[in-house]
Amino acid sequence: MLERIRQLEEETLSTLEKLSWNTMEVETLNDKISRQMVSGKNATISQLFLKKGASVPRHSHVNEQYSWIVSGSLKFVFDDREILIGAGEILLIPENAPHSAVALEDTVDVDIFAPRREDWIRKEDSYLRK
Repeated sequence: MLERIRQLEEETLSTLEKLSWNTMEVETLNDKISRQMVSGKNATISQLFLKKGASVPRHSHVNEQYSWIVSGSLKFVFDDREILIGAGEILLIPENAPHSAVALEDTVDVDIFAPRREDWIRKEDSYLRK
């Protein structure tokens, strides 16, 4: 049993990876939105840079989404309401919930998705690239 525990610990340690936003490529999606992203086996974390007036068109996805506003503010629009979130606030968006967003000012938004964003990984996110 102790041998199996050590084996599991070694497997876990072999997947550890230290990353820094400072060294990650910034991908330009359009003239108002750029992104950094990393995905593990079960989740994706991204840092989005939205210029004032940037618009994320209405869409939905199978992923649960946590949007944490580091600076600036976003207005999220859902079928039944609008929600404003600002610096230091986090919005949990359930899977399959149609939504859009508008940057009310220059904004840095950290989004966490589970499961990971396969469409983003494959660059099949044309709704952001317009």
